[in-house]
Amino acid sequence: MSGAAAAAAPYRAKTTEQVANFLERIAVEIESLGDSLVQTAHQESGLPLSRLQNERERTINGVRIFAELARDGSWVSARIDIGDPSRKPAPKPDLRTMLIPIGPVVVFGASNFPLAISVAGNDTVGALAAGCPVVIKAHPAHPGTSDLVAGAIGRAVIACGMPDSVFSMVHGAGYEVGLALVRHPDTKAVAFTGSLAGGRALFDAAAARPEPIPVYAEMGSINPVILLPGALAAGAEQIGAAYIRSVTMGVGQFCTNPGLVLGVASQPLERFVAAAARAAENAAPATMLHRRIRDAFMKGVTRNEATPGVKIEARSRVDAQSARTEAPVVIFSTTASVLEAEAHLSEEVFGPTSAIVKCRDRAELEHAIGQLTGHLTASVHGTPQDLEEYSDLIAMLENKVGRMIFNGFGTGLEVCSALHHGGPYPATTDSHFTSIGQGGIFRFARPLCYQNFPQEALPEALRDRNTKNIWRLVDGRMTQEHIGS
Repeated sequence: MSGAAAAAAPYRAKTTEQVANFLERIAVEIESLGDSLVQTAHQESGLPLSRLQNERERTINGVRIFAELARDGSWVSARIDIGDPSRKPAPKPDLRTMLIPIGPVVVFGASNFPLAISVAGNDTVGALAAGCPVVIKAHPAHPGTSDLVAGAIGRAVIACGMPDSVFSMVHGAGYEVGLALVRHPDTKAVAFTGSLAGGRALFDAAAARPEPIPVYAEMGSINPVILLPGALAAGAEQIGAAYIRSVTMGVGQFCTNPGLVLGVASQPLERFVAAAARAAENAAPATMLHRRIRDAFMKGVTRNEATPGVKIEARSRVDAQSARTEAPVVIFSTTASVLEAEAHLSEEVFGPTSAIVKCRDRAELEHAIGQLTGHLTASVHGTPQDLEEYSDLIAMLENKVGRMIFNGFGTGLEVCSALHHGGPYPATTDSHFTSIGQGGIFRFARPLCYQNFPQEALPEALRDRNTKNIWRLVDGRMTQEHIGS
């Protein structure tokens, strides 16, 4: 961390064009790894080659998106209120604020995305785009993949003349290395994607420091799905089949996996359950990322199965092979009263499983939604008439999640500026920020206000002449114009 701290000032001094060129060179260097990167990730994770090829493209495109963001420069959110020394009864000060890099950032690679949420993932490139040095803690499940990508970034550092230690990576299988990085006095922020236990441990360690620092932990959720009557009446079978496709996507190893379905007991809901059961039974077991994840999945499934009032609606017909780290698809059903009484049913079981909750009536459905904790997403299946009739229910959901999906499921993310991938605790430790998409850059910056500074002493983004041609809020109006022109 000391090396990252030494790199902070010279890296911040780099121009936006230099930072953008650096990120673009990272993308080129990752591309140059060719199929060896995908093959290594496949061998370490067991993920299909086609999935990893798509993930590689997502990673490279993500790096280039942040390069464009850095080059444009408007992300610094410059705000200027021009002073008026002649104002009575007191002069108005000249105030100018922009975002500046927060300092060295520690990023933890995720197990389920060895490329896109790892060494060159959104957190790393977002921090670099913001002007922050990065130290990444590689995930122990894919060390070879991490080394390949880290080498690519290292070559980009040299080629672009970036400061030594603007990027570095460490390995370590236990919690000790990660906690040491969080506790180091030179660390100014932490980004983590993983389990609730892991994220909370880092959050607590950061809060206990003499200088507390932000921990942006994305810790997964069960992503409730709400089935409204109109949608069920019109297409229960289609929704049931689509639900299982979402549950089984990536062997259920997505933080947006639909782990809980809620609807009012009815004949259409039974049609949905029957369709989902058929699809689940026909879904073959598949290999999970590593044995610890598979063991935790089977433990969670066994616990739910043993819970009074919980019924298995469907399970993969083909037996899962433990030697191949396979997991079966398992779908449960229960009632709202059991869901409320058994707290563990509202906890994420990471893998291809989900529970369908049958509520007696609308009042019980609304009560169940009111008991939900924070989640990344919620999906609402309904008609326009349903949305109008159940508007109070929708409003309740808005307080529980970071992304609302209509007639779809949370799996599958469009990486863009409008995406928000976050949510109230325990989905994340800070629901204000996204861990995916361009908005992630704001995790790694803080506002700094300059009062009555002379022009030549101001950062370029805050001077009267807008040489960067960025968007700025000047006296309450968004503009790209020069001040005084």
